[in-house]
Amino acid sequence: MIEQIVQQAPYFLLVAVRIFAMILTSPLLSTNTVNRAAKVALAGYTAFLVLPTVSFEGWNVEPYNITYLLLVIGEGLIGVISGFYLSLLFATFSSAGQFFTYQMGFGASEVYDTLNQVENPLMGQFLNLVAMFLFLNINGFQLLFTTGVIKSFECINCFTLLNAQEEFLSFLLAGLTKLFLNAIMIALPITGTLFLISVGTGLLSKAAPQMNLLSEGLPITILCAFGLLVVLLDPMSNYFVDTIETAFNQLVDLFLKVGRAI
Repeated sequence: MIEQIVQQAPYFLLVAVRIFAMILTSPLLSTNTVNRAAKVALAGYTAFLVLPTVSFEGWNVEPYNITYLLLVIGEGLIGVISGFYLSLLFATFSSAGQFFTYQMGFGASEVYDTLNQVENPLMGQFLNLVAMFLFLNINGFQLLFTTGVIKSFECINCFTLLNAQEEFLSFLLAGLTKLFLNAIMIALPITGTLFLISVGTGLLSKAAPQMNLLSEGLPITILCAFGLLVVLLDPMSNYFVDTIETAFNQLVDLFLKVGRAI
């Protein structure tokens, strides 16, 4: 194994850089809880397995010069695009939780999100954990390495990235747009219901001030929100799984489209 890597060191480094960049930007694997040595080892072993299937015909790789450095940077950008696009999918569930966290009265309750290393509202973190378990349940890492690694090496390289930069930019911008759209679609039933509860509570408190419903509005809102979450968690999970599968298919279609066009 070591001898093969040494013999093809310039090509091995190009493959390993793309995989390592994808690992550093993809959910779960990019967290600080995963040891950096484990990430490097995973990238190196995956590169060793993928290297025999990669075609470097026409690359004219001359290592240890400025051209080779640009090739390394280009391969790293492809890995970043693959991992970042997957991160957008996880941000969908987290953003959905943030939308109705404030409506249900948990706006001041924030916890540390170990996936993104930021402070996240309580329900956003809860849905983030649900998304993580769903991703593992549908063998998401197999899809990630099959789509983000094998398919990408079959279809594109750093040269195609330069020639098709508009397609990649449009793809990422569309992913950001769909992030907010999917988050709103997930959170809309709960957010809309909580809004109606708030309006109803306000109208009743004006009609009958002696009832003092505003003091009871917070526990009522929290109970209704948790009840709706229990009822809607299954369809929300199915929607998230469909979103992941659709996103991987769109990523493969992009790779195939760019590969055929160049």
